[in-house]
Amino acid sequence: MFGSDITPALVFTRIITLVIAFTVHEFSHAFVADRLGDTTPRSQGRLTLNPAVHLDLMGSIMLLLAGFGWAKPVQINPYALQRRSPAGVMWVSLAGPASNLLMAALAAIPLRFNWVPFSFGTDVIPSLYYFLLEFLSINLLLMLFNFIPLAPLDGEKIASYFFPPPLDRVMDTIRPYGSMILLALVFLGPLLGVNVINWIMGPPLTNLYMLLLGGLF
Repeated sequence: MFGSDITPALVFTRIITLVIAFTVHEFSHAFVADRLGDTTPRSQGRLTLNPAVHLDLMGSIMLLLAGFGWAKPVQINPYALQRRSPAGVMWVSLAGPASNLLMAALAAIPLRFNWVPFSFGTDVIPSLYYFLLEFLSINLLLMLFNFIPLAPLDGEKIASYFFPPPLDRVMDTIRPYGSMILLALVFLGPLLGVNVINWIMGPPLTNLYMLLLGGLF
């Protein structure tokens, strides 16, 4: 994730960004579940913006070092959600990536309208421009990654709601192996010269940059 140009400013920017992005992402899951009648997140103390409740130490370290990580997943009761809405699980799953898109859009506003001066700061202290650009980029990456339709990512539950029964049965078959497939795609694929994640995320990421930043991109 960092590549060869690691600086204190880069580390600081990404740590702060990841703390905010993970926290808001998981809180959004908990908030929507609570609004749809599932009290599980509230009873487990997840209906909060306190980062300590949502961050997973190993998952955060992995994301900083390897570009692949996780927060503590919000537990839900699908049956409680389905009593309120057949699409309850889908809406709860969608809330996390949607929050990342919203945060990226908010960061893009001062960049697009030139409300902050162009500057990357120093190797030690990031400029506001640099921070907002990284904040936008990481939130878009987290959103797109979570949309991949493989368990345990949010995209798997979203896709399952929309897929026709034959395809949904295929999803049921591969669901137990989702984590292993993801690990292979993220780590093994690039070593073999097959970067499937970049193929999947590259085009929509470029389009989102152009949409949010316009001529700045």
